[in-house]
Amino acid sequence: MNLADYDVLSFDCYGTLIDWEAGILGVLGPWAEQSGSSLSGDELLAAYAVNEARVQLDSPATLYPDVLAEAFRRNGDALGITVSENWVSRLGSSVPDWPAFPDSAEALAALAENYKLVILSNVHRDGFAGSNLRLGVQFDAIVTAEDVGAYKPADNHFDAVDGVLEDLGVPRSRLLHVAQSLFHDHVPAKRHDIPSVWIDRREDRPGWGATPEPNGEYSYDMRFSSMAAFAAAACEARSGT
Repeated sequence: MNLADYDVLSFDCYGTLIDWEAGILGVLGPWAEQSGSSLSGDELLAAYAVNEARVQLDSPATLYPDVLAEAFRRNGDALGITVSENWVSRLGSSVPDWPAFPDSAEALAALAENYKLVILSNVHRDGFAGSNLRLGVQFDAIVTAEDVGAYKPADNHFDAVDGVLEDLGVPRSRLLHVAQSLFHDHVPAKRHDIPSVWIDRREDRPGWGATPEPNGEYSYDMRFSSMAAFAAAACEARSGT
């Protein structure tokens, strides 16, 4: 793959640009501790991941704060620990508080000099607006779950991207998708024949974290352990064109 062959980069946000595992654990961790649970952070995330994916599949038009809330309730039921409405509310409203990865803002700023940037995110518009304050870049287009009425790995985001590309005046062959989650992003990207780059944020940790194990066929064309490494490679490729 030559990264200079692309003009538009579409990004997953949560897990790729925003550290959603830290954000989720910022609530689940204190809840588990208060409840007397001995589960580790990765065990809490693995349990939660299954429930969030099920809620998104069962209720695709539900806004993300309500998805978080219902997933938390189901997570508590699965673990045999009651989740109070106070804890449910804390997780449901937490998205704007989730931190960006330390390299995200700088990497996006560098990439914006050479590419058009698009967001394909499993979140609601207000939640992403809060997160974008941490990213500090003007995206050329934003597609959320609220916009398309479904959550990845459903096809809706990737169906919608054709309209985005038409508005940007860029052919589909010049689109590259960049994401952390094999389950949410690389599986549907493959179904749509969109080349992709894996940002392997969990490179040095076992397990799947807050994303379920992929249950469909996936592929990726390049792999980087950080946005900083990807941006450096992409900008170097562009400088040679």
